[in-house]
Amino acid sequence: MAGRYFDEWQVGDRVSHEITRTVTETDNILITTLTHNPQPLHLDYETAAKSEFKKPLVNSCFTFSLLIGVSVHDTTLGTLVANLGYDKVIFPKPVFAGDTLRCESECVAVRESKSRPTAGIVTWALRAFNQREELVCECTRTALLQKKPS
Repeated sequence: MAGRYFDEWQVGDRVSHEITRTVTETDNILITTLTHNPQPLHLDYETAAKSEFKKPLVNSCFTFSLLIGVSVHDTTLGTLVANLGYDKVIFPKPVFAGDTLRCESECVAVRESKSRPTAGIVTWALRAFNQREELVCECTRTALLQKKPS
């Protein structure tokens, strides 16, 4: 089991996730079509060429999902009871096919569960950066985690 129990988290704990990922055109096309998103800035090279970006933007749903997915192994794998929410999702810089993303998680809050004595609530600030170390996605994730078995 890779994730940490509730009791193993403290505010300020930071994890730089080892998994990095180069985003592909296929990633962008799949997430865009699977979610029925008709935005031409993701799918149409001619439209994108006329935009300020000059090429297709990677669908932000992919960037967000990749950030969450990469974080799971080091945070909640095997200890998660339930995800409680994602907040304050921002995309300060665009992502393009060919960008390589790295992710990090920082524990920003820890509290006991009022209704579940065997679990607690942890909140992380999650961040994704491109190969130029530019922040491309940030959000908070709150989860209910199991306490360490006694």
